[in-house]
Amino acid sequence: MKYFLIAGEASGDLHASNLMKGLLETDPQAEFCYMGGDLMQEVSEGMVMHYRETSYMMLDVFFHLRKIFRNMRLIKRKILEWKPDVLIPVDYPGFNMRMARFASGHGIKVFYYISPKVWAWKQRRVKSLKKYVNRLFAIFPFEVEFFGQFNMEVEYFGNPLVDQVAWFREQFAGGGEWKTLHGFGQKPLVALLAGSRRKEIDTTLPSMLTLAAEHPEYQFVVAGAPSIDSSFYDQYLQGTNVKIVYNETYALLECAEAGLVTSGTATLEAALFELPQVVLYGTSKIAYGIAKRLIKIKFISLVNLIYGKKLVEEVIQKDLTKRTRNELTRILTDDMYREEMQEGYRVLQSSLGNRGVSQRIGERMIELLKAELE
Repeated sequence: MKYFLIAGEASGDLHASNLMKGLLETDPQAEFCYMGGDLMQEVSEGMVMHYRETSYMMLDVFFHLRKIFRNMRLIKRKILEWKPDVLIPVDYPGFNMRMARFASGHGIKVFYYISPKVWAWKQRRVKSLKKYVNRLFAIFPFEVEFFGQFNMEVEYFGNPLVDQVAWFREQFAGGGEWKTLHGFGQKPLVALLAGSRRKEIDTTLPSMLTLAAEHPEYQFVVAGAPSIDSSFYDQYLQGTNVKIVYNETYALLECAEAGLVTSGTATLEAALFELPQVVLYGTSKIAYGIAKRLIKIKFISLVNLIYGKKLVEEVIQKDLTKRTRNELTRILTDDMYREEMQEGYRVLQSSLGNRGVSQRIGERMIELLKAELE
């Protein structure tokens, strides 16, 4: 069968690439066409556009509307030319909701993978999801109950990050060897995950570096975002003792003692590695003011949302350096606090399913498609 996937950012590229592998397990003759990233390209040919062409922060969108609409037209044209059996939008709702509506209008089945975060804001999108999406595949346990309120059919088989972390741990040679390879010496590591977009990095990395200078007994290491050139980080890292690694985020999370993590998928990844963390997020005053009025949830980190109450500290917008300083010190020095956080992580992990998530999702998608052909 023919699968058209659309992933618009780094996390979507990761999840979509795992789904493609899962689909191939059941359908070895699967054909793929997609907008995505390097990880998807490693699985199969068929890239129409790299997600770098469409990845903008909320306020940046207004300055790139012409390019965004041009990209939408290109993807729509390719969908009609290629005639897939199913369109699989992956998260990225601003772009993908339009693609779902377009595909549905042309009689193409739509399986939305990784729901738009309508439980956080823009709940009106639920109406569009019901209208244009044939089946919704969720990756967070609380989404089943949320969408059940709207009588939507939701499939939940666990979170695909479980697969990714398990695979990494199987092939990882070990922390000592990895630290030696990168010349990190004997100092314990603190991981800095400053986000995957330039505006996120601009906001959170300076605070992280200030704290790094206050803890010379630790080696602070930035996990470089694959879509950001090293020259962008250089303007911040020059003159510091902070190092950077690319494409080795999981090794860093496995070896670190603590993490400073910008809100997003990375917070859940850190939890799966049982890494004590502080979650940071900051944006412009205008964007923050808008978001504060629109967002309907108590927490911004996936860790706290899934756990159902505060497990990790969230430092949002105001006094990033000062408030993060206090929490980082507690994480590094209070063993009981660390252990309580890690115990919470283990409770959280139990709700994310067993290994084989991507394969189970792929099998279910194919089962639904075959049922339509019979």
